[in-house]
Amino acid sequence: MGETVKFTLSEDRIPRSWVNLLADLPGDPPPPPLNPQTGEPAGPDDLAAIFPIGLIEQEVSTAPEIEIPDEVREIYRLWRPTPLFRARRLERDLDTPAHIYYKYEGVSPAGSHKPNTAVAQAFYNREAGIKKLSTETGAGQWGSALALACELFDLECEVFMVGISFDQKPYRKAMMETWGATVHRSPSDLTEAGRSQAEHTSGSLGIAISEAVEVAAGSEDTNYSLGSVLNHVCLHQTVIGQEAIAQMEQAGEAPDVVIGCVGGGSNFAGVAYPFLRRRLREGIETRFVAAEPAACPTLTRGRYAYDFGDTVGMTPLMPMYTLGHDFVPPPVHAGGLRYHGDAPSLCGLVRGGLVEAKAIAQTAAFEAAVRFARIEGIIPGPEPAHAIRAVFDEAEAAREAEEERVILFNLSGHGHFDMSAYAAYFAGELEDLEMPEDELEAALARLPEAPALA
Repeated sequence: MGETVKFTLSEDRIPRSWVNLLADLPGDPPPPPLNPQTGEPAGPDDLAAIFPIGLIEQEVSTAPEIEIPDEVREIYRLWRPTPLFRARRLERDLDTPAHIYYKYEGVSPAGSHKPNTAVAQAFYNREAGIKKLSTETGAGQWGSALALACELFDLECEVFMVGISFDQKPYRKAMMETWGATVHRSPSDLTEAGRSQAEHTSGSLGIAISEAVEVAAGSEDTNYSLGSVLNHVCLHQTVIGQEAIAQMEQAGEAPDVVIGCVGGGSNFAGVAYPFLRRRLREGIETRFVAAEPAACPTLTRGRYAYDFGDTVGMTPLMPMYTLGHDFVPPPVHAGGLRYHGDAPSLCGLVRGGLVEAKAIAQTAAFEAAVRFARIEGIIPGPEPAHAIRAVFDEAEAAREAEEERVILFNLSGHGHFDMSAYAAYFAGELEDLEMPEDELEAALARLPEAPALA
């Protein structure tokens, strides 16, 4: 049959704990989020209006590992462990000595990595007596995952979907509705936040977050749920990297470079943080590359500063690379990556030199995705297409250096609901949109007053 292509684990190998990388970070503790009214570090009371205590405790925990509840692990069995593939056909097509592996999260019911945290968040909210969750979604992957999780735990789900993605991806809306969710185009006229941003018709994740937070804050039985950025979300995704470590051991190799796409940081954290822990604890020399869209270049062109996580300014101030909370990104098709900030933990790693950031143009990402699909068979989502482009660059560098490097990337979801984007690519209608420097400077000039970050 030839050499192994797919490396799998049995269900009893689903991780029993989530990895909390915050416990291993070198140097001083990371800067805390701030209450925007007082300027003081935000505490549990600042979060209790929209999050259950179980998730708040995880958000601030310094424990190296947090046990996964049995009920969550039982639901994980619907799709976990996910397979790890050796992309041997791609290696031959790229004529590279590199060994390329990808962890495929598109096998989940929602088609992406997002259910890893959606199920956990729904569980802790149900345990706290919450009846309904409100959230935002960009490309629709997060909204789909939370709709599924809410259905499994008998919770209502209300989703504010970024306007341009609402228009581009109607079947994502239908998918959410199939699992019982109510879906609104954002900005909407249902909230004060939405009405205040009505002129931004294409919408943004920041605006949709403001709408969802407003709904949660206005009802005692409703909480808000976020699909990326926060510590507890990155924590839940580390099942990906833990499985990948075991599967790479099956393959008899260890990655020289780990790659993931970045919008808020959750899927990158999921695959990278367990390997980062090994680097920090054992000194294993592994590179980490975060691939983001050139149209929303948070890590590569943003400013490291305190900023709101939403557009209207309802969230605590987060220490992160930001393009400005009122930045409305161009309508690129990678809707899940159109966010003005990134996970504070990831931003600290980039700032500290442990993670490299790379901006990828939209057409280059789709070119790589189409080539990958024609060789490996899987049609990637527009978001992981950015990671695939970075993989191609690493494979080319290995060929030029005549080095047998091992590359691992997270294929965070399929593109079955993104075919309008592929159709636009084949029709030559996709543009390489980039943020003009004057718009960036204007957005950064409107950052809230807050202590400077060293």
